[in-house]
Amino acid sequence: MNTIAFEKELTTLPYHGRGIMLGKSADGKKAVIAYFIMGRSENSRNRVFVEEGKGIRTQAFDPSKMTDPHLIIYAPVRVLGNKTIVTNGDQTDTIYDLMDKQMTFEQALRTREFEDDAPNYTPRISGIIRFEEGGFNYAMSILKSDNGNADCCIRNTYAYSNPENGVGRFIHTYARDEENGRLPSFEGEPKKVALPDLDIDAFTNLVWENLNEDNKVSLFVRYINLEDDSVETRIVNKNK
Repeated sequence: MNTIAFEKELTTLPYHGRGIMLGKSADGKKAVIAYFIMGRSENSRNRVFVEEGKGIRTQAFDPSKMTDPHLIIYAPVRVLGNKTIVTNGDQTDTIYDLMDKQMTFEQALRTREFEDDAPNYTPRISGIIRFEEGGFNYAMSILKSDNGNADCCIRNTYAYSNPENGVGRFIHTYARDEENGRLPSFEGEPKKVALPDLDIDAFTNLVWENLNEDNKVSLFVRYINLEDDSVETRIVNKNK
């Protein structure tokens, strides 16, 4: 699989939907997380990220304009012990609750399917990082319809051990622009992306500036130090 600079990959589509990137910093000292949301409707664009505990949640920027919280108000990031969970929906809570009961990431997601927003049937994308003894491994999942056929749920999980320095994996909900009246789901395995050697502020700015100006809504970035478990977090909201 070819490796492309993460910031360049972000410019390939005007509308990725939602995106998760997990990886390891170029200096090998930090785990790197990026999660962003985009929107085309007023309801979807009327959102911000806010910190909640060790994670974040979405909330309406202007509550008076919120017409339907279904599928767009949720906790994208939660922390359970040595694990950080990142998803594009309320399956964050499913993973958190069931892993807390000793189920696996995959077992938890077996209880869920893609979103019920016909005709797109937006995929549920999820990621998890597990930290252990100065290192980490991670996994990513996608639950999607079979090319718009809601009778079939395709379940793919990708696991990455001993991640390479300066490399991440990027998955997003939609493969490309609308076709035949629906947005096609992400295809293939998560994309291999190169991560630049930047501090968190410079990296956050780079990601934000390369997302489509019209459609980007919010961005979450976290660096987790592998030596002392210290955490740096940045949130960018278009609505201010």
